[in-house]
Amino acid sequence: MNPNFAAFVAWCGEPMGKTDRLDCSFCFLLFPQQITSLRDQSGENLPICKESDYYYEYTECDSVGSRWRVAVPHTPGTCTGLPDPVKGTECSFSCEAGQFLDMKNQSCKVCAAGTYSLGTGIEFNEWDELPSGFVNTGTALESSDNESTENCTMSKWTLKGDFVASNSDECTATLMYAVNLKRSGSISFEYQYPDTSIYFEFFVQNDQCQAMDGESKWIRKTERNEWDHHSVQLNRGNNVLYWRTTGFSMGTKMLKPVLIRNIFITGVAYTSECFPCKPGTFNAKPGSSHCHLCPRNTYSPRAATSCQACDKDKYSEPGSGTCKPRSPCSGKDYFSTHTPCDVEGKTQVMYKWIEPKLCSEDAKGAVKLPASGAKKSCQPCNPGFVQINGTHNCEPCQYGFYSDGSQECTKCPVGTEPVLGFEYKWWNTLPKNMFSSCFSGMNQDCEETPGWEVAGDHIHSSIASAGNNYLLLMMHVPGFRPPQSTVENLDNPEVARITFIFETMCTADCELYFLVGPTRENTRSVEVWNGSREKQSYTYVIERNTSLVFMWAFQRTASFEQSRVYSSDVAKIYSINVTNVIGGISSYCGPCALESTSSGSSCVSCSPGQYIDKESSKCQACPPSTHLKAHHHYGKESCIPCGHGTQNNLNHTLCYNNCTFIIHKQHWTWHYDFSLLNESTSITKGPRFTPKGVRYFHHFNIGLCGNQGRKLASCVDNVTGEGVIDNDEGFARAVTSYICQSTLVPSDVTGFRTIMSAHPINLADHLIGVTTQTTLDNITADPGLFPIEKDRTLPDIIFFYRSTESTQTCKNGRASTVRLRCSPANVGSGVISVPRKCQEGTCDGCTFHFLWETAEACPLCSKSDYHEIIGACINGIQKTTYVWSEPKLCKEGVALPNEKVVTCKTMDFFLKIGIIAGTITACLLITTTCYFYKKNQKLEYKYSKLVMNANAKDGELPAVDSCAIMEGEDLEDDLIFMSKKSLFGKIKSITTKRTPDGFDCVPLKSSSGSADMDM
Repeated sequence: MNPNFAAFVAWCGEPMGKTDRLDCSFCFLLFPQQITSLRDQSGENLPICKESDYYYEYTECDSVGSRWRVAVPHTPGTCTGLPDPVKGTECSFSCEAGQFLDMKNQSCKVCAAGTYSLGTGIEFNEWDELPSGFVNTGTALESSDNESTENCTMSKWTLKGDFVASNSDECTATLMYAVNLKRSGSISFEYQYPDTSIYFEFFVQNDQCQAMDGESKWIRKTERNEWDHHSVQLNRGNNVLYWRTTGFSMGTKMLKPVLIRNIFITGVAYTSECFPCKPGTFNAKPGSSHCHLCPRNTYSPRAATSCQACDKDKYSEPGSGTCKPRSPCSGKDYFSTHTPCDVEGKTQVMYKWIEPKLCSEDAKGAVKLPASGAKKSCQPCNPGFVQINGTHNCEPCQYGFYSDGSQECTKCPVGTEPVLGFEYKWWNTLPKNMFSSCFSGMNQDCEETPGWEVAGDHIHSSIASAGNNYLLLMMHVPGFRPPQSTVENLDNPEVARITFIFETMCTADCELYFLVGPTRENTRSVEVWNGSREKQSYTYVIERNTSLVFMWAFQRTASFEQSRVYSSDVAKIYSINVTNVIGGISSYCGPCALESTSSGSSCVSCSPGQYIDKESSKCQACPPSTHLKAHHHYGKESCIPCGHGTQNNLNHTLCYNNCTFIIHKQHWTWHYDFSLLNESTSITKGPRFTPKGVRYFHHFNIGLCGNQGRKLASCVDNVTGEGVIDNDEGFARAVTSYICQSTLVPSDVTGFRTIMSAHPINLADHLIGVTTQTTLDNITADPGLFPIEKDRTLPDIIFFYRSTESTQTCKNGRASTVRLRCSPANVGSGVISVPRKCQEGTCDGCTFHFLWETAEACPLCSKSDYHEIIGACINGIQKTTYVWSEPKLCKEGVALPNEKVVTCKTMDFFLKIGIIAGTITACLLITTTCYFYKKNQKLEYKYSKLVMNANAKDGELPAVDSCAIMEGEDLEDDLIFMSKKSLFGKIKSITTKRTPDGFDCVPLKSSSGSADMDM
């Protein structure tokens, strides 16, 4: 709408009151002279307006659905005499596809040849410049500084002619378009979304910035260069359309941008003109709703009704607006192939130009096509096949027979059965269930070029017309079935596996994809290899018995440039082996369990938990604490011992831990119960930052024990909207395991309304064992990663896991350890951590380590975890109290005994009795001692006296040398104690006044004294 006219309409519609608005159509109807004078006020005597000076436009519809047609000058003020407004068509009126509305007559007319019309729709299919009405912006994530914002201002959608490409960095690129619909309509567009490292969403808002409900904003990921289609219903009124992408790169790999083309919107009011066919397209018939692409080696200008052929020295791709000169032919413009083997067992090497041929053999410096026909010996037939009638035509052996490919088919011996599958290691011709093709989504038709070529001992990618074409090799398998004698294993989902050996040799950013799906259209990439890769093997486990398509897709470069610069880059596959295929062939026969019947012996299936005994060919039960190998039940060695701390399930299909554990150490026994830790528990580590500073987190889910071997931890990818569709097909983007990892990007970083979870990884799908040792099955849980107190006697419990999924870095799969440590302070689920020096959870990229500190990791309490305290006897009562030993490193188990109370005698009573009895006894002992001591002294004296008297003569006195007194013994005794001394003094006298000969020394009295004594 002309801006001057829009301003005038706004003036006409100014409010006339609080609730009324003067309709624009009535403004023209009631005030035509005023309108004319307004248009002519810029000058006088202006020329009369011609039809080329103005155009027609409809006013806004009023409340009854009517409108007016008015004339709007291209340049206001340059002429006068515009046609008067007339009543227009109904607001719901529109023309059919291939027609346009002639505003002069207000009737529909047919579009001319070379043009087209969509009726009520508009289309955007040319992206040489940004179409009118579109807004293209680039913004930074979490940009708070001017530098970050400036770095992203140029990160927008890029115009590529036939399509528009998103950014591929860590900025947000938004493409926006606003449209007003007169009726309910829709929007549809074609897109390529090959890389989920770019978050791609499409959503619609109304003029109140409210998102439309009921439509998923996430776009389904596409495979290879295929264009997918997305459509959304639109409501009547204003609709704002958003295409938004945000790159997220955690490595150095270049992200593949999102591509959009052919945007088609329906529900607009009318089309007042037809659109010309863009260059490279044409339309020969009037009244067309679309234009056709010009074929290869032709071109057309805009609004063409036919295509023109290119000159002989030029070429063009389909849909080209110009022709390009042919370059001189070189060795990159042809390829070699092999013919089928002849009766002599020879194959011929044939050379052919790559189609379409883009080079010129007549140009200066051009090479000629090499001569074909050179012969070379053919390889033998593949295992399970045999040559027919001496020719080199290989046919499969019939059921019950086997062959290694070089000999005749041999019948399986008694007690064996054929092991069916596909084993391709010789490539004389492409097997019947395999085919190759070339695919390009950029209007580059390469279907005439074979995608892969056989070369005897390998099959390799062919030379395509463009480096970004995908070279496809596909193999169809009708279904899978294990051998008859194999026991069905419901706990191990593996039904078969495919293994192939390959290598890539590249000079650019080539990629080899391996894809799996129920059909060619619904394959999903399960692994991709970038750049040159040495010869290696890869195995993919098949978990569903369904028809599958396996696909190998090789792309030399992701560049949009159509060239053959990297035509020498090649991918080679040496062998492909698929097991347990329905309708497959046998290269060997495996043993089976025999059962005697009336017609002889026949193979039978063993019951769950049984193996085939080698000697008797009978089914035998596996010993306890063992589990059977998947699809290998021959011999007792197929019963694999369970790891430490695990037990077998009922069918011996796996070993599991029931979240309990027992440790015997010297005189100690610890019982553990981890049942409260069995629910899936998560840990988020980070933040981490991409090279451009975008914040993200590593999120781990841990299901410690599982449910009798069934895994409980799950990680999903919610970036694309394909989960529901693929879940029905069994190929949902979710990982279920004991431990899994995903990458989280917060909503405040992406600007989206939800947290982004992407790149789910399986870290542990098999429990190896539970132990206190640091090494189990070549997995080491380095104790230095999680140091522990030196004086701690309670050991850590370690769960060991493996993942069978091999990667480019971890060819033997990943491993994980979960170390449980008793921590009474961390109740409930506790705290999970990763090593400090390995914040990614792994130090080598293949083995992950976790420390789980929780009170639930403590052993169950026992009698040895508490002790008793006996109280004093108070008032005849004595109490015994039981307390836990500190620190308390146990939980639940034995309860603490209640306090014990008993009667008793007080300690004071016995003490008093003892003191009194002791005092009395001491007094008696002292008294008795003194008495007997004195009596002993007297007896010694008398004995001494008797001895002396026996030796003396009659009438003589005793010798003076005796201190004893001959007469008056009793008096002499009194003299000893006559001195007035204290009791202690007297005792001292008795003990000290003794001669060396043992007698007491008492001083003799004088003669007078003696006389007195005589008297």
